[in-house]
Amino acid sequence: MTKEELLSKLKTIITPYVQNQEGLQNLTEDTDFIKDLEINSANLVDVVLDVEDEFDIEIDNEAMEKMLTIKASIEVIEGKLAQK
Repeated sequence: MTKEELLSKLKTIITPYVQNQEGLQNLTEDTDFIKDLEINSANLVDVVLDVEDEFDIEIDNEAMEKMLTIKASIEVIEGKLAQK
């Protein structure tokens, strides 16, 4: 799966939780879920659960704590997919 495909799937997953639509439209790898997209911490857990379902992976607490930006999330997902 390419980074573009991962980014596209991730964008679809986070869209329902985003409070700042402008941030979503200007999405980059450096986009921060909390600062730029205004996703609250409770919804971040939902994002992680949705990512686990979408990619059929398990994300532990250590990896979840890293998933604060698009780039970090993609790296975690790629790492978990590589372990499968």
